[in-house]
Amino acid sequence: MAGTKHAYVPIYRRRRMGATDYRARKKMITSSVPLLAVRVSSKNVSVQFIKPATEGDKVLSSAHSRNLKKFGWKGSPKSVPACYLLGLLAGKKAKENGVEQAYLYNGLSLFVSGSRVSALVKGVKDAGVDVPMSDDAAPSADSISGKVTAEYAKSLLAENKEKYSRTFSGLLKSGFKPEDYAENTSALKQAILKGAK
Repeated sequence: MAGTKHAYVPIYRRRRMGATDYRARKKMITSSVPLLAVRVSSKNVSVQFIKPATEGDKVLSSAHSRNLKKFGWKGSPKSVPACYLLGLLAGKKAKENGVEQAYLYNGLSLFVSGSRVSALVKGVKDAGVDVPMSDDAAPSADSISGKVTAEYAKSLLAENKEKYSRTFSGLLKSGFKPEDYAENTSALKQAILKGAK
């Protein structure tokens, strides 16, 4: 008996790269609600509010973790507090552009409760944009405020200065003390809400 012929099924390039979940995307597009696209790279985090269209996606609003520096952010651009602040900034900009609701689109990455992505979504929600996510999925208030990082830095400094220096070497080189995370986060939140810059 001759071997069974199998039809070749092409796989889209972005699916092979792990950049696009076409099933999830199709479902979201048909809802006509803007997508909240989050991308976490090795150094930064970016967010876009996208309106899918047949002629191509239209970016309604966007923000990047580099934008936080303009407000005086000195901590890591990928930390939980930074992601929350980026979400707050992105959500505020989106609201000003008429976005009232969005669905999170995280590509093929799994959504994890208490993660940086959930912190970002929490910031977007606090800015007034409705994004489906349970409050329980967000990181704790202490994590978002930078209190957890600040207290860990203080205890590590008291117990093991060498490990403290290794752990926070990048921040220390830039002249920022990780013990000040909570103060810096609070100041940034107020600046973003007031639209200082």
